[in-house]
Amino acid sequence: MTITLDQIKELREKTAVSIAKCKEALEETGGDIEKAIVALRKKGLETANRKSQRETKEGIIAFYIHTNQKVGAMLELFCETDFVAKNSDFEILGKDLAMQIVANNPRAIHPEDISDEELEKEKNIYREQLEKSGKPADIVEKALEGKMNKFREENALLSQAFIKDPTRKVQEIVQDAVAKIGENIQLGKFCRFQI
Repeated sequence: MTITLDQIKELREKTAVSIAKCKEALEETGGDIEKAIVALRKKGLETANRKSQRETKEGIIAFYIHTNQKVGAMLELFCETDFVAKNSDFEILGKDLAMQIVANNPRAIHPEDISDEELEKEKNIYREQLEKSGKPADIVEKALEGKMNKFREENALLSQAFIKDPTRKVQEIVQDAVAKIGENIQLGKFCRFQI
C-alpha cells in the first residue's frame, strides 16, 4: 500500500512525531491513522521505559496560578539537557502538570509515596463507614481494599486522570512527552498554595 503525504501530514499534526516515524507507523498499520496513533503510543512507551534510567540534571520550575489568583502550584520538572529545558513542549508539559496539581490537589507523585499514616487515617474512615452498613466482615475487607486502591490512584499525581483529557492518566502524558522530546523527564517536588 502506498502511503500519501496527506496521511503522513495528518498523523504528524495529531502526534507531533517525526515524518519518518509517521510514515513507518502508517506502513505498519496499512495506512490506518487511528491504528498508527496507537502504534506510535506503544513505541513511545518503549522509548520512555528505555530513557527512564538516564540522569536528569537540568529542568525548570513550572508553575500555574488559577485565574481567581487564590490557588496556585509549583513543580520541579527535570530533563537531561538545558536545550530541552528551554523547549516550548517541555514548558507546556510543566504548566499542564502544575495546573493538574491546582485542580486535583494530589498528595504525592506516585501511589506508593502516600504516607502510611495518611493511608491508615483514610482506611479507618472507610472501615467505619462500611461497618455501619451492616455488611459481613469479608465483604467489608474486600470493599476496603478497593476503596484504598482508588484512594491511592486519585491522590497520586501520575495515576490521576489528566484534566485536559480524562480518558488518559497523567503518566501517559509524561510518557508521550518523553517519546516526543526524546529525553528522560522526571517530576520532582511540588507544592500547592491556596488562600
